[in-house]
Amino acid sequence: MLRYCPDFFRHARRSTRVVQVGKVAIGGDNPVRIQSMLTSDTRDTEACVKEALGLVEAGCEIVRVTAQTRVYAANLEHIKAGLLAAGCDVPLVADIHFKPDAAMEAAKWVEKVRINPGNFVDKKKFEVREYSDDQYADELDRIQEAFIPLVQLCKERGRAMRIGTNHGSLSDRIMNRYGDTPRGMVESALEFARIARSLDYHNFVFSMKASNPKVMIEAYRLLVGELEAQGSDWNYPIHLGVTEAGDGEDGRIKSAIGIGSLLSDGIGDTIRVSLTEDAVYEIPVARALVGSVTAGVSLPALPLVGYPISYDPFTYSRRASQPLEVQAVRVGGTETVRVFTSAEKWNAVAHKLKQLGEYQPEIVMESSGVLELNPLDESAVAAVNDLPEPRLVTLPEGWPHPIIASYRLMASRVQARHPILLKDTCTPSTDESKPFLEALLPAAVNIGSLLCDGIGDAVLIQGEAAPNASLRLSYNILQAAGTRIFKTDYVACPSCGRTLFNLQSTTGKIREATGHLKGVRIAVMGCIVNGPGEMADADFGYVGGAPGKINLYVGKTAVEFNIPETEAVQRLTDLIRAHGKWIDAPCEAAAI
Repeated sequence: MLRYCPDFFRHARRSTRVVQVGKVAIGGDNPVRIQSMLTSDTRDTEACVKEALGLVEAGCEIVRVTAQTRVYAANLEHIKAGLLAAGCDVPLVADIHFKPDAAMEAAKWVEKVRINPGNFVDKKKFEVREYSDDQYADELDRIQEAFIPLVQLCKERGRAMRIGTNHGSLSDRIMNRYGDTPRGMVESALEFARIARSLDYHNFVFSMKASNPKVMIEAYRLLVGELEAQGSDWNYPIHLGVTEAGDGEDGRIKSAIGIGSLLSDGIGDTIRVSLTEDAVYEIPVARALVGSVTAGVSLPALPLVGYPISYDPFTYSRRASQPLEVQAVRVGGTETVRVFTSAEKWNAVAHKLKQLGEYQPEIVMESSGVLELNPLDESAVAAVNDLPEPRLVTLPEGWPHPIIASYRLMASRVQARHPILLKDTCTPSTDESKPFLEALLPAAVNIGSLLCDGIGDAVLIQGEAAPNASLRLSYNILQAAGTRIFKTDYVACPSCGRTLFNLQSTTGKIREATGHLKGVRIAVMGCIVNGPGEMADADFGYVGGAPGKINLYVGKTAVEFNIPETEAVQRLTDLIRAHGKWIDAPCEAAAI
C-alpha cells in the first residue's frame, strides 16, 4: 500500500536530496524556499530587471520568467546580466511550454528550466483514441528523442530542472490511458523523470499543480507515495502550488488549503502562491503561510505513533456520519457542511442578518449541545461510541495539540456515525485588530485540509474575533475546498509575460458582471497555455487568443473566437444566458 508520510499524527518533514539552483539549495535541511514569477514581457529587459529586484527585496528567493519562444529565451541573457550588474544574483527559472528549442536556449542563461510534461513535446488536440502498448512505447521514444538534448545540456552546465505537471494540460496520450486524474498527472511526470535518471541526471524537482485543492493534494500525495515505493534514491524535492488560485481572499484561502495541507504533512521544499495580482503581493503571503504551518505543527505532538487513519488519502470520500438536528438545522450525513458561531458573535450580527447576504450564521455554539471530546481519552471515546444515537463532537477548548492531527485522531477513534464540528483553533481570539491574514491562513490550512480529507460536518472559526469577518471566512473556506458552493467560482491564472490582457482589471469586470451566479465556475486565462486545458472543470472560459482578442469556451470547447476585448465580457454573459446558467442579480430583478 502506498504511503506518502511516515505518520499522519506526528509531523516530520520528508527527507529529500538537495537540488542546487544557482546559489539557492532546495530540499535537504534547507528552509522552504519562496518563489514567484515575473509579469513583465520577457523581451523588455529593463522592466524584467526592475520587477525581479522588487521581488527579491520582498523576500523572493527564486524568480521565474516565461520563455515562450527561442527569441524570448535569448533575452534571458540580458535579464541575467542586468540583475548581476545591479548586484543581484537571484536564481532565474525559465518557464517553458510547447517549445523544446526555447528550453535549449534558456538553459544557456538561467539556473533552472521548468518544463511541462503535458506539452513539452505533445500538442494537445483533445483527441480520443486507443493506444496499444506498442503505440504508447513509440510515443515515449518520441518524447525521449526531444527531451534528452535538454537533459544533457542541463547536466553539462549544472542547471536544475522542474518537471512540473499541470492538471489541466495533460497530453492526449496520458488522458486516453489514465484519464484526467491525479494518477495521470503523476505518470506524466515520472515518464520524464525516468529519462533524466537514465542519463544519471538528478538535479530536478517535481510539481503537481491544479486549481482544485482536492485534486492538487491527492496528486502530490500520490506522487510522493510513488517516489517512496520506487526506492530511497527517488527522494527528489517537491515544489508546491495551487495554479490559478485567483485573487483577494479567495486566492489566499485556496492556496493555503492546498499548500498548507501538504506542508503540514511534511511535504514541500519550495512554494509559489499564485495570485491574480502584482507578483510582489505573493511573497508576504507565501512567507506567512510557511510561518503559520510551522507554528501549527510545532504544538506538542500527540503522544502516539503509527496510528491508522480512517480515510483513503488518495481518493476523496466524505466521512459517513449520520444526520441529526441542531437548533432546527440538520447536521451530518449528506447535509451541507454547516456554519457555527459563538453566542457573542450571533448577538453582534442578529440585527443585520439581511445585510450579511450569503454569510449567514446557522447554529450558536453554546446552545448546540455539541460534546467536547478528548480523542486521547479511551474511556470517553468508548462512552460516545456506546451512545444509541449519533452525537455531534468536537475538540475541547484549550486543546494543546496540532489541529489537523487531532481531528484525524477523532475521526479514527469515534464511530463514523457521529458528526464532527471542526474548529480552526481551540484558543479563541478576542483581538479584533489582529491582521486578517493571521486568522485566514491557519483557518484555511486546518479546516480546509480536513474538509479535503472528507472530515467535518460543521465549522467554527475562532481565530478571527470580528463577527462578520469570521462568518465570511467560514463560507469562503467551504467554497475553496469545494465543500459548499454558495457563490460564483472563479479560476483565474496569475499574470505572467504570456498574458494578452490585463488580468486584474478584466477579472474585476467579470466578477462585477457574474458574481451573483451561484455554482457557476468561470475561468479567466491570460493566454492559450493556461487556456482550455488549464481551465479543468470550469463551466465557461475567457481566454486570451491574441493581443486585444478573446476566445470564449464552454467547458473545454472553444465556441467563439477573436472577440474584441471591449465586447468580450458582454459576450461572455450572453453565452452564459444561452446555456441556461444565467439568473438576474437581485438588484436587476427588483428593477423589473
